[in-house]
Amino acid sequence: MSHGLNTPQRAAVHYMEGPCLVLAGAGSGKTRVITQKIAYLIEHCGYEAKNVAALTFTNKAALEMQERIAKLLKEPRQAKQLTVSTFHSLGVKILRQEAKSLGLKDRFSIMDSDDCFSLVQDLAITTDKQLIRRIQSAMSLWKNSLIDPDAALNQASNEDEAQAARIYRNYVATLSAYQAVDFDDLIRLPVELFRTDDAVRDKWQRRLRYLLVDEYQDTNTCQYELVKLLVSGPGKKPLFTAVGDDDQAIYAWRGATVENLKTLQVDFPDLKIIKLEQNYRSTTRILQAANAVISNNPKLFEKELWSEHGLGEPIKVLGMQDNEQEAEQIAIMLSAHRFERRTQYSDYAILYRGNHQARVIEQALRKERIPYTISGGQSFFDKAEIKDIVSYLRLVANQDDDPAFIRAVTTPKRGVGQSTLETLGKVAGQWQCSLFEAVFKGGIEAQLADRQLHPLRQFCTFINQLEMHAHREGHAAELLDDMMKEINYEAYLYDSFDDRQAQSKWQNTLDFTTWLKEKSSGKGKNGDGNAAEKSLLDLTQMVALMTMLEGRDEEPDAVRMSTLHASKGLEFPHVFLVGVEEGILPHKGNGDDGEVPVEILSARIEEERRLMYVGITRAQRTLHVSWCKKRMRARESVHCDISRFIQEMKLDEGDAVPTEDEIITPQNRLANLKALLAKPRAGSAE
Repeated sequence: MSHGLNTPQRAAVHYMEGPCLVLAGAGSGKTRVITQKIAYLIEHCGYEAKNVAALTFTNKAALEMQERIAKLLKEPRQAKQLTVSTFHSLGVKILRQEAKSLGLKDRFSIMDSDDCFSLVQDLAITTDKQLIRRIQSAMSLWKNSLIDPDAALNQASNEDEAQAARIYRNYVATLSAYQAVDFDDLIRLPVELFRTDDAVRDKWQRRLRYLLVDEYQDTNTCQYELVKLLVSGPGKKPLFTAVGDDDQAIYAWRGATVENLKTLQVDFPDLKIIKLEQNYRSTTRILQAANAVISNNPKLFEKELWSEHGLGEPIKVLGMQDNEQEAEQIAIMLSAHRFERRTQYSDYAILYRGNHQARVIEQALRKERIPYTISGGQSFFDKAEIKDIVSYLRLVANQDDDPAFIRAVTTPKRGVGQSTLETLGKVAGQWQCSLFEAVFKGGIEAQLADRQLHPLRQFCTFINQLEMHAHREGHAAELLDDMMKEINYEAYLYDSFDDRQAQSKWQNTLDFTTWLKEKSSGKGKNGDGNAAEKSLLDLTQMVALMTMLEGRDEEPDAVRMSTLHASKGLEFPHVFLVGVEEGILPHKGNGDDGEVPVEILSARIEEERRLMYVGITRAQRTLHVSWCKKRMRARESVHCDISRFIQEMKLDEGDAVPTEDEIITPQNRLANLKALLAKPRAGSAE
C-alpha cells in the first residue's frame, strides 16, 4: 500500500496513533498521501468506506481525489461510499438530514451570491454596488468567525460598521423567514447545531470515524471549529490527518487564518507533525529562489524544499520600460521559446497579482496570434441577465425552487417587496412547503393584504400557464417569446441601467434566447431520422446541466493566464510572473498605510510574500520574472520600483539576465528567428 512513497510520506500514511499534521511543501505529493492513507484505512485498518471522510476546498480537487482512490482500492466501488467533498458539501449533507433540529424545512433553499446581493440591496436601501459588496464581505467574515449580529454591533468601531451590523441582523432574520441559508451558513449552522445538540454531534462522529483535511492552512475559524467538533469529545480519541503548508496560506482576505496551525497544537497536544520537503515538481534553482523568499517570513515550522530534478536553467528577471513593452516582450519570448523547444501553448502560464493586469497582456497575445484562456473569467451563464431568465425556466421546471421564485418574482419589480416575502416565508415554514405553494395556502389572506397577495397570485398563475405547456414538444420557441413578452424584460433593463449597459445586457439576453430556440428546433436526429425537437422543460434541464458541468471539457492547447490566487494547486513547465513591483506584488492595501497598525502591515506583507512563493513554485522548468519602471494606472503613467521579493530571491549575478540582452526589437527579431531556424531543435539529432 506504500508503493512509490518516500519515507516521510510513508510515515504519514501509516501513522494511526492519534491526530497528525502533515506539513506538505509545494509539489511534495500531498494528494498522494491523502489518497494512499484512505486506501490504507480501508484495506489494512478495518475502516468501512462509509466511515471515512476527506474534506477539501474545491469540487475539482474532491473529484480528482475520489478518482485516484478508486484506482487504489481492490474494490473500486467502495470509493463511492466515501465522503470526499468540500466543507460546504458536507455542510449541505448535514443540514439536509438535520433541518428539523435547526427549525428549517426539509427543502430549505440555498441562496447564491446574486440572490444575497439583491437582499442586501433592499435592506441597505442603496444601489451603490461597492457598498453592498463591502457589507456582504463583512457579513461573510462575521459568519466565518462565528460572530453573531449582536456581537458584531457591540464590536463596531464606527457608524459604518454599526450600520453594517444592523443590516446583518435584518439579513439573518430575513433568511430565516425565507426558510433559506446562504453559502456561509452551510458550515456555520452545523457548527451551532453540534455545539448545542450532543446527540446529533455524537451521531455524526460515529458516522465519520476518521477525518482527513486537505489544504488545512486555508481553513477559517468556522471550518476549524467544525473539524474539532467532529473529531473530539468526552472519552473520544481524536483521529484525523490534516495536510497543509503554512508557506501557502494566501486567503486571509476571505477569512482563512494561518493561526489554525498554531491552535491545532494547543487543542491537540499529542499532535504528530510530519514534514514533506522533497519537491517532485521544480528544478533546484526554482526551489532555491522560493526558499530564499519565504525565509524572510517568521516560521511556524522550519522546512526547506529540495528536488532531484537537477539545477535547471537560470531564472530570468526582466526590467521593462512600461507594461506595454512588458506584455509585448512576454508574447514574443513565449512564441520564440515554444518554437525552439517544440512545446505546446498549454505548457505556459502567465501569472499576475490582479485581474486589471490582464488586458494589456491579452492584447499582446492576440497580436502574436497566441491562443490563451483566462482562469476565473465570468461564465456566460453567470451573467445577471442570464440568471434572471434562467430563474423563470427553473421555476417552470420545479416550483419548489425557492431561490428561483424569489429572483423571478422580484425581477422585474412587480410590487412584491421584502416584507411580503418575509410573511410568505413564515407561511411556507408553518406549512413546510415551498414559497410558490404557500401563495395558494388557505388562511394566507389573513397574513397578507390583497395588494400584496394579488401580484403574487398573478405571477404564480403565469408560471402555472407556462408549466402546462412546457412538456409539449415543438412549442419551446413560442413559449419563450410569450414569456419574454409577458415579463417585459427589455423595458426593465432600460429602466434600471444606463443605455449602454442596458443595450449590452439585452443583447446577451437575445443571444441566450436565440440559442435556446436553436436548441429547441433540434440539431440532432431522433430514431425516425426527423429533427428531435425539445420541449421547454428539456431546455431547462439542459441549461441546468450545462451550468453545473461547464469547464469540465478537455483543456485546450492555450496559454493559461491567471491570477496568483487562482493558480494555487496548478503547475506548468514554463511560467512568466509579471508585474513584480512594489505596490502590485506586494500589493498596496486600500487607504493610507500610515493609519494602519504596524502588525497589520507586517501580516499583509507576509501574506504577499507567501503569494510570491506560490507563484515561483508553480514553475517546473523555467521561470521569467518581470517588472516595469513605469506603469499606466488610471490613465496616468506612474513610476514603479522593483519588488523587494525579487531581491529576496537571492539570484546569482549570472541568473538575472540584463534588460538590454532580453529586449527583442522589431529590428533584431528577424535575425533572432533566423538564428532559431539554424539551430538544431531540442530533442533532434545533432
